[in-house]
Amino acid sequence: MISTDPLRDLGVRVTGAGGHLRVWSEHATSMELCIFDNRGDRVTATAEMSRDEHGVWSVTHPDLVGDTRYSVRVSGESPRFDASRHLLDPYARGFDRVSAGRWRSCVDDGGFDWNGSTKPATPLDHTVIYEAHAKGISRLNPAVPEEFRGTYAGLAHESAIEQLLDLGVTAIELLPVHQSVSEERLRRLGFINYWGYNTLGFFAPHRDYATAAARAAGPAAVLREFKGMVKLLHEAGLEVILDVVYNHTSEQGPEGPTTSLRGIDDAAYYRQNAEGEYIDVTGCGNSLNTAHPASQRLVLDSLRYWANDVQIDGFRFDLAATLGRNERHEFDPEHPLLTAIVNDPELQGVKMIAEPWDIGAGGWQTGNFPPGWIEWNDGYRDRMRDFWLTDIAAERRDGVALQGIGSMARRFAGSAHVFADERGPLSSVNFITAHDGFTLADLTTYDHKHNESNREDNRDGTDDNRSFNHGVEGPTDDFAITTARRKAMRNLLGTLLLSAGVPMLTAGDEFGRSQQGNNNAYCHDDELSWLPWEHDDWQRDLFEISKRLLRLRRENPALRPVRFGRSDETVPSASQMDWYNGAGETMSTEDWDSPAQRVLQYVAASTPEHEDFNRILLVVQGREEPETVTLPRHPGVSSYTLLWDSALDITGPDVHDPGTQVTMAPASMQLFRAE
Repeated sequence: MISTDPLRDLGVRVTGAGGHLRVWSEHATSMELCIFDNRGDRVTATAEMSRDEHGVWSVTHPDLVGDTRYSVRVSGESPRFDASRHLLDPYARGFDRVSAGRWRSCVDDGGFDWNGSTKPATPLDHTVIYEAHAKGISRLNPAVPEEFRGTYAGLAHESAIEQLLDLGVTAIELLPVHQSVSEERLRRLGFINYWGYNTLGFFAPHRDYATAAARAAGPAAVLREFKGMVKLLHEAGLEVILDVVYNHTSEQGPEGPTTSLRGIDDAAYYRQNAEGEYIDVTGCGNSLNTAHPASQRLVLDSLRYWANDVQIDGFRFDLAATLGRNERHEFDPEHPLLTAIVNDPELQGVKMIAEPWDIGAGGWQTGNFPPGWIEWNDGYRDRMRDFWLTDIAAERRDGVALQGIGSMARRFAGSAHVFADERGPLSSVNFITAHDGFTLADLTTYDHKHNESNREDNRDGTDDNRSFNHGVEGPTDDFAITTARRKAMRNLLGTLLLSAGVPMLTAGDEFGRSQQGNNNAYCHDDELSWLPWEHDDWQRDLFEISKRLLRLRRENPALRPVRFGRSDETVPSASQMDWYNGAGETMSTEDWDSPAQRVLQYVAASTPEHEDFNRILLVVQGREEPETVTLPRHPGVSSYTLLWDSALDITGPDVHDPGTQVTMAPASMQLFRAE
């Protein structure tokens, strides 16, 4: 069936007559294709492009095949058009860097043998996300041959895959791998944009993460290496999720570089007011105008390409609230792009994860995305940090915590107060840390950020860290302090991996990686950001605890409900939760609200749909002194078997009767199987 979509097949399609290029621009008055020599320096051929009634400019040229370098030159009445400027095709599958700041689009035929490899299709309730950097994860891995370290091939090396499988995660979420460039400001400081949130093009993989051999062979070889990485990860059962930056581009503000969209149709692609001034809700100089159908189509086509041609399993959308802003620049949960992303037939089964905010007016939208989306839950992050860190610091300082335990319990149970009932607990991506902010170890080691190495006088990075150094700022040999810090890490990991929702673990937190107090390491392509592969004994112990927690999560479906439970009703694949205080009694209003109440017990019982019945008891003790806790007398429960204690390693079975009193160590957690 021939598509009648007027914006179909943008970019280059190789045909028997050569390559057929289609580029959309509503306001251009002429457009020209330029073909270059293999170095991208010299124009060897040009061809005028013709416009149809829908604003699509097209041309077929016999040389537009293979690994050909090409550009377009665009004329128009606006001063932002410049017919002498060589612009990148927004749909190019590859880019070649000619010199600093100069790039060429490259043709790719899309050929790759997947050899029967398929997507793992991990159910959301079994999903555990591991956020990592495509280069940093293998740059220091001694098991990877030197020429593969810090590359797509290095990420898919058998040693890296074995480590991920041993840990027990199911999906690796890569920081941006679309081709990006560094801002001139950073280059002047001698840095690069290591995280990659400065996208040059939405269809091409970042060339610098490929091996030297692939880079030398050209963009097609870079893409083949990327696809090979995906194939090997899939064969190991690991999903690949991409962090994608569709909210802005590397063209920055009006005075920034003009490389593609601004020169092709600035008025359509970027949000502007009536005077043509940019409306920036991203803090990056520009915002993609997703109120315009051409921008919506650009995003959807990019997603379709990566999900189908490159077999990507999911996407995490940076500053996703920007994508949902309408023609009035207001967030609309029924925005056509937001609904199309989760309803598009070509994107079914793909995990769609929103960072549900931006910096514009009305930019905080956690819980407000439409069904089908899952969202980063910043409220979860903040409250769990508060409970285990700032509340303990306040109690140590003032004798009482800052908040009651109720808000922490709501987050533990899936944040039903944030996400609509029909969306369920799996709409929440729970996280304690992410790429931006303190690492897990640094949360327990620093009260303040230490970003001096970024050369911005420590002004960059958030000041709202909700961290606690436990008495000394930075590293120390004090045994009591290091012991408290490591237990705090175990508590935070236990909270994350035993909560209802989809957990996201930041690479290195499983063994206590530090960034020396830097909470904004976006510009560090060095040992500060790279994942270390040599660990101290306590770090190896923490890795084993992380493994154990992930195994317990897999083995106990009561910890991973699909739906919210309802009182006096059996809901399939929900967990029936009953809450008790430290005396084993049903929680009272005072128990929920009093900052002095720091003990919580809850029994979670699964309502089987696809797995066997399961019931657990989780006990949380948030005070820095021992507490005697009475295990609850719960209907149907005859014994509690201890599975994990954050204060110690379990050496053997530890079974208790209901009503038994147990001593909880200061600031600790215990997980039991209730039978």
